[in-house]
Amino acid sequence: MKAAEAFIERIILGSRWILVVFSFGLAAALVVYAISFVFKFIKVVKGVFVLDEADMILSMLSLVDAALVASLLVMVMISSYENYVSRLDNADVQLSWLGKLDAGSLKIKVASSIVAISSIHLLQIFLNADQYDNWKIMWFTIMHMTFVVSALLLGLLDRITSKGDAHGKP
Repeated sequence: MKAAEAFIERIILGSRWILVVFSFGLAAALVVYAISFVFKFIKVVKGVFVLDEADMILSMLSLVDAALVASLLVMVMISSYENYVSRLDNADVQLSWLGKLDAGSLKIKVASSIVAISSIHLLQIFLNADQYDNWKIMWFTIMHMTFVVSALLLGLLDRITSKGDAHGKP
């Protein structure tokens, strides 16, 4: 019976390596997104003398948005590998936040990134308000506020649970 238990535990623990497939998929998505970013950047450069100020701001916000999404992908890839698969012992570069992102703090960082990305999209909508009816603007705002409240609640929940952990330690 003990041998069967050990075998099952080895399979369950070994199955964490399947997550590497997801990390490779996110890395491939990052490459595709980087190519998309280069084309967006070239479009901005070509339009630098013909775009008015509002369009240039929208273009820059689009580039900032892309950078935030790319950073989010990297953060999720590295921290999920570090937390669930294996420590990055052989990494040439030591990132200061590596090892500090547990599942709870990763959720908060992801939620914060989503709020930042949503804020940029909402700002783009407001700058192009004439292209949207009031009903859609209202729903975009409600959706954004839902992201904000969710991020705040996640932060509050993390703070409550971390205080609870601190009280439980001798």
